[in-house]
Amino acid sequence: MSNNSTKIISTADGSNTLYNKEFDQCYHSTKEGALNESLSKHIIPALNYHKDKKELNILDICFGLGYNTIATIYYIVKNNLNIKLNIYSPEFDKDLLISLQNFKYPKEFDNFKNIIDTLSKELFYKDEKISISIYNGDAREYIKKLDVKFDIVYQDAFSSDVNRSLWTQEYFYDISLLLKNDAIITTYSIATPIRLSMYNNGISIYEYKPENSNRITIGLNRKDIYKNKDYKYIDMELKQQRNKTAKALKD
Repeated sequence: MSNNSTKIISTADGSNTLYNKEFDQCYHSTKEGALNESLSKHIIPALNYHKDKKELNILDICFGLGYNTIATIYYIVKNNLNIKLNIYSPEFDKDLLISLQNFKYPKEFDNFKNIIDTLSKELFYKDEKISISIYNGDAREYIKKLDVKFDIVYQDAFSSDVNRSLWTQEYFYDISLLLKNDAIITTYSIATPIRLSMYNNGISIYEYKPENSNRITIGLNRKDIYKNKDYKYIDMELKQQRNKTAKALKD
């Protein structure tokens, strides 16, 4: 395992995560379960939103243990969906990436062990339906270099308390340049400053309560109000009027 991520933690759904010493956080919620959290907070909302698309470009911030990427593949295969995947993901911790071939993933990922092993060694995987590219380095630098428009962004970095640079208004400006007109951003954070960081870059804010996890924020790159009974539209202008001290995070 990485020098920063040495302690294996079993989570509520039986899947494992790691504790990261540098950021003093686990990669997943131990109470909600690592696999359940990926599916409930990211994969299912994003894929349901784009249920009619046959090809998806996904930006997975950050790769970490790879749950969001592999769970996306798992969900598509399990539900026999005809979707081509192009996944791009930055990850700063090279030792962590190398160690993934030895990590004990949930049984749901057994059929994708070859993908995990290839990514661990090559940082790249490709077959006729799936393309995955991992960038080992700084995520802020990476997103400035990308020449891809994304349907989905999994905004799943360590929290802003310890990893501020991946939650600021300036960061989301760079993200906004990469979004297709109908793109969706999924994130576990429901903090007003982070929602403002997104909103100030033209991203509409919604709240969603998955069946098996806590509330999340959904960011949509669309100007009209998205009508979905499960999505609560958050009027950020009204939020700012009611809370004069509310401010976006800045670099």
